[in-house]
Amino acid sequence: MIRTRTAKTFGALAAVGVASIALSGCVAKTDVAASDSLTVTSTDSSCDVSAASATSGTVSFEVANESSQVTEFYLLASDGLRIVGEVENIAPGASRTLTVVAQPGDYFTLCKPGMVGEGVGRTAFSVSGDAVAATGDDAEQKQKAVDLYAAFVKDQVEQLVPAVDELVAAYEKGDDQKARSLFPQVRAYYERIEPVAESLGDLDPRIDYREVDAVAEGLDWTGFHRIEKDLWVPAKDALNADGETSAWKDWAPSTTAERASFGDQLVADVAQLNDYVHSADFQSALDAQGVAGISNGAIGLLDEVATGKITGEEDWWSGTDLWDFAANVEGSKMAFSLVKDFAAAQGTEGAALADQIEQGYADLEKALAAHGSLADGFIGYGELTHADKRELTDLLNALAEPLSKLTSTVLS
Repeated sequence: MIRTRTAKTFGALAAVGVASIALSGCVAKTDVAASDSLTVTSTDSSCDVSAASATSGTVSFEVANESSQVTEFYLLASDGLRIVGEVENIAPGASRTLTVVAQPGDYFTLCKPGMVGEGVGRTAFSVSGDAVAATGDDAEQKQKAVDLYAAFVKDQVEQLVPAVDELVAAYEKGDDQKARSLFPQVRAYYERIEPVAESLGDLDPRIDYREVDAVAEGLDWTGFHRIEKDLWVPAKDALNADGETSAWKDWAPSTTAERASFGDQLVADVAQLNDYVHSADFQSALDAQGVAGISNGAIGLLDEVATGKITGEEDWWSGTDLWDFAANVEGSKMAFSLVKDFAAAQGTEGAALADQIEQGYADLEKALAAHGSLADGFIGYGELTHADKRELTDLLNALAEPLSKLTSTVLS
């Protein structure tokens, strides 16, 4: 069976996290003067915050860049992934301020010198006190949601860049054992933000097309899955992803020179993606989509699971589909959580829908956790029983039905 990729808008992208609207809402200037003000010193190897806690309400972080590179500062949610607030492009010797409406809870602070990689100085940060309402009108709140979503995308691609560099280095020098261990981990960054590339012409085909997709469209086959087939060489009698053609037909393992070509191409394509998500064109595209795009993203990323990951068609040679599955669900859940409050505000029906969707994610995550995690690894797709696949499929369908109503509810 040939699975044709469906072109997506930016609305299918991963987004940011739970309660971020209330946490990072627009702040009135009169509030800032009375806020808690913390200082942050960013260096090449550290991210020192003047205090590890604050009281709920308007909190400002005065970030001074003492590193040798342009840096950025993040306030992350308790899972260490979702972005609550961020300030970027702080030049060496310069200072900028991040102001948020901080709700009670646990967070992390982090600096990213060079604006690439995982960052430095990740430190626990807590907020005590009572819950507070975000300020600003509906339009301002929705724009803030879009801005935080953009920050999440940029952060994921910034982490993807060095991760791909490491994967490619191992692949090109023939260290297949290391490359195999890195492959599913690296892909998680891409799977969370994949539709960004899907909107850019032939960029996603170059990065992430499966062999059967490339052949069907008459394209040169490059990217993650071309590397995957070299790392997990199929048996000569194995079928291809279409279930019909021998995996070895018109194909042979790559030579050293070919590996260098495929690896360098993937590095270049990911660098192009990184350039784009830091451009004004990217922000303009997100602004045009608005919160409807984010809501559609929750639906689109779950569709990615249903059409490829749950069938085992995505990572045909490695069997690492559950890593992609988890990353897609993670991105979908974050997209939902960013617009959840907008849905819940639409009366009793909206609140009930939001609760139903939230429970659907919890049930799906619980079932997926029985097979591993992104942090510790999953079992191979081939180890899933028919009953396992049926359970995951049923839970996907149970979530997809109420999720399909999310966008219309948010826009009510």
